[in-house]
Amino acid sequence: MSHGGGPDGLGTRGLRFLKAHRGALTRLAGWSVLESGQTFLLGYALARALDDGFLAGRADVGLGWLAPAALGVLLGAYGTGRVYAAVAALVEPLRDRLVVRVVERGVREADGGALSGLTQQVEIARDTFAGLVMVSRSFLFTSVGALAGLCSLAPPLLLVVAPPLAAGVALFAVTLRPLARRQEAFLAADEALAQDLGAVCPGLRDVTAAGAEERIAAETGVLVDAELRAARALARWGVARVVCLALGGHLPLVLLLAGAPWLLAHGVTPGALVGALAYVSQSLLPALSGLIHGLGTSGSRLTVVLRRLTPPGAAAPGAADGAHRSGPRPPGAVPSAPYPALSLTALAFAYGPASAPVVDGLTLTVPAGGHLAVVGPSGVGKSTLTGLVAGLLEPVGGEIRICGRPVPGGDAAARRVLIPQEAYVFSGTLGENLAHLRPDPVPEKELLAAAEAVGLAPLLDALGGLEAAVDPTALSAGERQLIALTRAYLSPAPLALLDEATCHLDPEAEARAEQAFAARPGGTLVVVAHRVSSARRADRVLVMDGPRTMCGTHEEMVRRSALYRDLVGSWTPRESGDEAGSGNAGGAHGSGEHGERGEPGAGGAPAAPGGTGEPGGTGEPRGTGGVSQPALPLGDADGVHAVAGAGLAGDRRHVVAHGPVGQVQAPRDLRDGGALGGEG
Repeated sequence: MSHGGGPDGLGTRGLRFLKAHRGALTRLAGWSVLESGQTFLLGYALARALDDGFLAGRADVGLGWLAPAALGVLLGAYGTGRVYAAVAALVEPLRDRLVVRVVERGVREADGGALSGLTQQVEIARDTFAGLVMVSRSFLFTSVGALAGLCSLAPPLLLVVAPPLAAGVALFAVTLRPLARRQEAFLAADEALAQDLGAVCPGLRDVTAAGAEERIAAETGVLVDAELRAARALARWGVARVVCLALGGHLPLVLLLAGAPWLLAHGVTPGALVGALAYVSQSLLPALSGLIHGLGTSGSRLTVVLRRLTPPGAAAPGAADGAHRSGPRPPGAVPSAPYPALSLTALAFAYGPASAPVVDGLTLTVPAGGHLAVVGPSGVGKSTLTGLVAGLLEPVGGEIRICGRPVPGGDAAARRVLIPQEAYVFSGTLGENLAHLRPDPVPEKELLAAAEAVGLAPLLDALGGLEAAVDPTALSAGERQLIALTRAYLSPAPLALLDEATCHLDPEAEARAEQAFAARPGGTLVVVAHRVSSARRADRVLVMDGPRTMCGTHEEMVRRSALYRDLVGSWTPRESGDEAGSGNAGGAHGSGEHGERGEPGAGGAPAAPGGTGEPGGTGEPRGTGGVSQPALPLGDADGVHAVAGAGLAGDRRHVVAHGPVGQVQAPRDLRDGGALGGEG
């Protein structure tokens, strides 16, 4: 079935639907005539009862005329009951057709919003359509009954009532389209604000912990201002509804009262005048009010819902133009663009105007699909660099772009995902944690595939599946990292920033996770490495060494960078009874006991302190021979872990904390390895 691509698509489809249900419309019209009979009898019987009965001193005649009015009420009540049945015969087919459309689209396109459309929007459409049918039908048949009654009582009464009624209806018809547009704009703004608040309010604790109050307030404030503007525009056009109702419903009453002497002088009886007042006040005015408010509000809501449920072209399976399909993209997939995944141009950053720059004149390009490892001593600025790329810190000079979008900025933020060293896991189900970065529901099959790729599957089984409740305090640091890594893997953002995000995993688990990110369709990986194996897996290595910063392949850096040779040399194998091995340009792996500082390598660079094994098997085992341990120092000589500064505390989706609380210090109090620069 064609959906129509123009602005009249809904109207055309609506007319076709009504033509296909002519039988239901005919029954509805017949019962509506019976229902409107009471409208005619109300004013006519009242006029006759006054003129021929009570005013003439014949109470029995007056009561006799009131009897048909009472009978008309009974017949009208019966007709109203039958009207509802006829409306149901018209409305339910619409609901069934919408349900079929929604289910077909959900199955064909894997539409994550199909459940919402089926359970909520279809019901809104059905109820709103039924209300519109009722108010439109009521006004039409009530107006016909009242105008026929006025004409039968005295034609001059029709001349007084009909012109303002027609003018009010005409004015409403003229203002209906712009009023509907304002109503649609207000509904859209209201839904956008409600969706944002629905995401923000449950996470206020996280927003405060992340220090993102100003950012969230600014983003929510934009939506509040948009709804305020839409509400004001709607209110201005809402005045037109009041004018229409006053013109078509209230003005005839005023004219009847003001013109009573003239009407009585021209053959209109007192009973006819009272009957005319009853027609206007009890029939025409309520019917017009229902029409104006029903079409002005419910009509716009119905239009919005129908456009969402039956978008143009949605019913054409296998359409030639696949660019408009809304099927799910694989993790990290974005439309192809002639931009690198990450580009840094003359980037500079310092934590204060009097501080030495942490990053100074860094130029680097990471192509789409690339894999970059960032290495360097503690305090040199690795986490600062990820904070700058993530938009959590603002550079003092230079430019950062993610997929061609400037950083900081909303477009760039949507294209990167940051996984910190201390991963954030919230209370809820495991599935909710994994799908947290996806705006739409994620199929269970995709969640399980991501867990298998990253290496979360054993933990998933141990916890009891995707619906298992997660207690963050009961998880080890490694288990929390696996959950955060899988969450990031499922993110639609193409650029993944791993800021020592695998430091609590054993080498095998780390390798599996990094390889999964490197193979993510459309994805680009930047990892702050703490093992030489991470650097070996990368396409290129960025060695942060102050003014001697350089970038290249692992082999190139071994030849060109003395610091990198020192870092690699501390990973030499330890034989029984030997000291740490001598420097090795090839970067052989070393072993050692966790909980001890490694032996110095040939270049004198100390190995990083190992961490204790984590429960659940995600930490590194103690005293395992042949297992590599971090050679790149995680702490400085004082045992203080570097942090990137207060601005790196987090963003809307991540809480970042480096090291135990007792080890966190202000960035200006930390020693720095010097400014870094150079070109990648």
